[in-house]
Amino acid sequence: MQYRKFGNTGLFVSELCLGTMTFGGEGELWSQIGDLQQSDAERLIGRALDAGINFIDTADVYSEGLSESITGQALKNLQVPRDDIVVATKVFGETGSQSANTRGNSRYHIMNGVKASLKRLQLDHIDLYQIHGFDPATPIEETLRALDNLVQQGHVRYVGVSNWAAWQIMKALGIAERHGLARFESLQAYYTLAGRDLEREIIPMLQSEHLGLMVWSPLAGGLLSGKYGRETQAEKGSRRTTFDFPPVEMGRAYDCIDVMRRIADVHQVSVAQIALAWLLHQPAVTSVIVGAKRVDQLDDNIAATQVELSDAELTELEAVSALPPEYPGWMFERQGEYRRKQLAQSRKR
Repeated sequence: MQYRKFGNTGLFVSELCLGTMTFGGEGELWSQIGDLQQSDAERLIGRALDAGINFIDTADVYSEGLSESITGQALKNLQVPRDDIVVATKVFGETGSQSANTRGNSRYHIMNGVKASLKRLQLDHIDLYQIHGFDPATPIEETLRALDNLVQQGHVRYVGVSNWAAWQIMKALGIAERHGLARFESLQAYYTLAGRDLEREIIPMLQSEHLGLMVWSPLAGGLLSGKYGRETQAEKGSRRTTFDFPPVEMGRAYDCIDVMRRIADVHQVSVAQIALAWLLHQPAVTSVIVGAKRVDQLDDNIAATQVELSDAELTELEAVSALPPEYPGWMFERQGEYRRKQLAQSRKR
């Protein structure tokens, strides 16, 4: 297991992060994703720790808070030293009673949310507290000031964001710098061979501003697990039939799977390992969040860290999964060609 620098901080996290969305099964939505109870969750967490994973991601909305509770109790039961683990959770979605202020990124909700998460996790601080979505009703400055207060109070070590656009993150970074507030150090976002939209605007921004990237749903909701293909229909009751998310352009996804199968056969590994290995080869990626319902699934995911893709294989995967040209990207390529060549030549001297 390799450990990567987390954003513009001195923190190091494992290249795989254990996701806990399969814990609990409380509520109609979350029961479709997973319903692992305490003992099964502890087996997964124990196996992840044994493999060198030091990073766990959860959220207050997962199974209506039960995922956080199971995670916290597991860390306690397994007697995991606090300094050995980096715990991340999120706030934004509706929690508790359905009142006007039990959702969003307001100071009111954030301050209530962190107290509830700390109690469920049985921790005295959260290592990474993430805003789970963009709230058009709350000024970004209000959100950032609330997060900065939590950092100053010691309840939170670092802050991050999930599912925001590049311009929204840049605006937040500018506000934080202007007012001397704790800044976002990471983005948690969807990124796979079947969905490379992140590369248009967000990844260049992350690299420019030195933010870490945590990848959620790296197998596209199971689509890239190897169980599906052009001739293979999803089994009734499988993740993709009960919860068809994230959205994927299926034609391009099947083209990717065809190439992934061929490369997987060469390496004698699963298709899922190729999907994860490709992400681990991307310079912008800090940690890939893997979720599992069984230990053998987790073991297969962990094995992806040992898969070395050749330059030729990476080139083939890049070609089959390439995004269609889109403005202004194709104009940047055309107008910037001379200067890129000039820059490359200057670096050779």
